[in-house]
Amino acid sequence: MSFPWAKQYEPTNPVMKFMDEKLPLPRLVYNAVGAGYPVPRNLSYMWNFGVLAGFCLVLQIVTGVVLAMHYAANSGVAFDSIEHIMRDVNWGWAIRYAHANGASAFFAVIYLHIFRGFYYSSYKAPREMIWLLGVVIYLLMMATGFMGYVLPWGQMSFWGAKVITGLFGAIPVVGEPLQVWLLGGYAPDNAALNRFFSLHFMLPFVIAGVVILHIWALHIPGSSNPTGVEVKSESDTVPFHPYYTAKDGFGLGVFLLIYCAFLFFMPNALGHPDNYIPANPLSTPAHIVPEWYYWPFYAILRAFTFDFILPAKLWGVLAMFAAILVWFFLPWLDKSPVRSGNYRPLFRKFFWVLVADMALLFYLGGAPAEEPYVMISQIATAYYFLHFLVILPLLSSFERPDPLPFSITEAVLGSDDKAALKDGAGSAA
Repeated sequence: MSFPWAKQYEPTNPVMKFMDEKLPLPRLVYNAVGAGYPVPRNLSYMWNFGVLAGFCLVLQIVTGVVLAMHYAANSGVAFDSIEHIMRDVNWGWAIRYAHANGASAFFAVIYLHIFRGFYYSSYKAPREMIWLLGVVIYLLMMATGFMGYVLPWGQMSFWGAKVITGLFGAIPVVGEPLQVWLLGGYAPDNAALNRFFSLHFMLPFVIAGVVILHIWALHIPGSSNPTGVEVKSESDTVPFHPYYTAKDGFGLGVFLLIYCAFLFFMPNALGHPDNYIPANPLSTPAHIVPEWYYWPFYAILRAFTFDFILPAKLWGVLAMFAAILVWFFLPWLDKSPVRSGNYRPLFRKFFWVLVADMALLFYLGGAPAEEPYVMISQIATAYYFLHFLVILPLLSSFERPDPLPFSITEAVLGSDDKAALKDGAGSAA
């Protein structure tokens, strides 16, 4: 978004002047994350998650490239190559654990980022494209994470690949040929491992490309803020640097403390014990589960247990994909003119019910496929779709929002008169 009061990039060093004329990368950075990019002055730490997600993406790409130098995408030696990385490669254990725990950290940050978007309605006009690109990034992350989980070729890797690719077999007519095409055969083997390795290596760079579009789309309307009120004057904004680079730096420090606690003290806490056993097609694990970040959608998949017009398995597959695809329609399902949940008392209550419902689905996805977990999954799944398809569209017709502040400045300093006086005092000083 171009603000008339935004600082302009004016290089004084001869080298930087030359660069600005021939390849204006410094100007691009200055306008994207520097003093040339004004942002709302009231952003809280809830706006740190985008930067943390970017850090996680870079971490995954760097550690992934190093791991690819030592990994062998062959079903006969893939498991042993992981052991080779862990035991023989200098700092291989740290790189492997950084990558494995980095995936969990990436998804944790993204889930917080998404639910912050739900609460503050970051999907509403004029930021629909930012939201849509964000959902695309999430779908790409899910595909990348699944393929990466297969690569260690442990028991859970093999059987996870068999179960998840088997879902495509539920699609009428084209399902089985599609499943064979994905695997390169009738069961996960060397061909599937090669396919998944090549795609797992390529997709993070695709994600990076979509992230660039995501940031580009963000800079057109500018950042949202906790009030949901748009920027009206210069007093509503501060330069991104140094105010939010410092704030993001603090958030990154807290994140690294938590991440390093997992990395150095409990690196296997989020992994499944069966995946430390070499893949055996003749021995089915007692309880097949994906990684924790897929659990809510796995719970939705397993919630369908009876045939009704279509087979139960197909209903489960359709519901699992629909649970994410419904996010694409949020800008049009939520018709309330008020963005922020801070000023929508009824919406706020239903939001926390949704958070509790998702937390329950997380738990149920990792639980055994037996009663009472299946019945509770069915109830939680029904509420999930009820929230997005019924409750959210209806809320705007009878909810009475709280009064909004006139401007961001008023929300921060109390009134525009006081803000103007302080602004004037600061200018005079």
